[in-house]
Amino acid sequence: MKAINQLKTFQRILDEYPAETPLSKFLPGFYRQNKQMGSTDRRIAGRLVYNYFRLGKALPNLSADERLFIAEFLCNTQVNSFLQHFKPEWAACIGFGIDEKLAIVKSTHPEFKLDDVFPWVSQLSGSIDKEAFLRSFFIQPDLFIRVYKRYEQQVKIILTTAEIAFKDEGNGCFSLPNGTRLETLIPNVNWYEVQDYSSQQTAQFFKPQKWDAWWDACAASGGKSLLLHDIEPNLKLVVSDIRESILTNLDERFQQAGLIKYQKKILDLTQNNDLLLHDYTFDGIILDAPCSGSGTWGRTPEMISQFDTYKIEFFQRLQQSIVRNVVKHLKPGKPLIYITCSAFKAENEEVVNFIVKELGLKLQEQKVLKGYENKADTMFVARLTP
Repeated sequence: MKAINQLKTFQRILDEYPAETPLSKFLPGFYRQNKQMGSTDRRIAGRLVYNYFRLGKALPNLSADERLFIAEFLCNTQVNSFLQHFKPEWAACIGFGIDEKLAIVKSTHPEFKLDDVFPWVSQLSGSIDKEAFLRSFFIQPDLFIRVYKRYEQQVKIILTTAEIAFKDEGNGCFSLPNGTRLETLIPNVNWYEVQDYSSQQTAQFFKPQKWDAWWDACAASGGKSLLLHDIEPNLKLVVSDIRESILTNLDERFQQAGLIKYQKKILDLTQNNDLLLHDYTFDGIILDAPCSGSGTWGRTPEMISQFDTYKIEFFQRLQQSIVRNVVKHLKPGKPLIYITCSAFKAENEEVVNFIVKELGLKLQEQKVLKGYENKADTMFVARLTP
């Protein structure tokens, strides 16, 4: 009976879920409207709906219920009562490896193709292992935090005492099970930042010098600025975004991290901002460009079913437009750090080629940060100079 009720809840969520809305924003509202759901009910409902979307665009002609059973089988490694009730023969194989599980699914549904989960593999950046990337959609990414150096030991003690499985990834980066309730474990939010592993790795490309002037051009929540400040706190920093509300939220985050000397500017970087930036030149520019976000869909798998290929070209044109307006403010020989959280070559290597051929910058290094190897986001970063 419990499994049947869980299925009914899943069906209600799917019926009420509006397209183009992140699940992370929809589900809390659904739970508030259904106060009878306890914490266990909410956790299971969230697991079911997220796993359902992890199947991507595979097996579109099956019923939602059957697709859910397949997703639950592929995404879980521990026996659960839901799968035992509806697919006991699969529940008995829950501990099998992903290749064996995929073979079992294909024996039942011969039309199943792994490529259909993410049907744009031909457009991935060249260095991405397509099979590993596709398989990663059936694995819940970890939660990553960046702990400030002076607090690393305290955080380790807290996590160990609470018997939280964690891994020290180096340079203050800790990985923890997704869903770890940090706010109840670590009393001081000033000790750490929640930031994906790959996002933290982009800092290796910054290489700022003391007293440099840097511009975080698409600052959003300020994660890259905080990385920059952690490497070299004695910088002149300008942060900009098109959204005023984002920059307001950024203030609180910066204050908690002790970053107090910076300028904010509301800028539409698709437009010429020479009047607003006429006397600004920079020793470094971080352009964490708007993109499809395809490298993060392991965390937001609902985005797979909402995506259309025309958006790749849309984002490429947007990125090229922004880069054209940004690079003119670089001092000679100083770096542009171009970053996306995309896995598509059109937003990554092809934009770098545009920057080199059309804007005359020189490529120093570029890299796909293969988050699928670390239960993290997949990102792209390049360092170029005029």
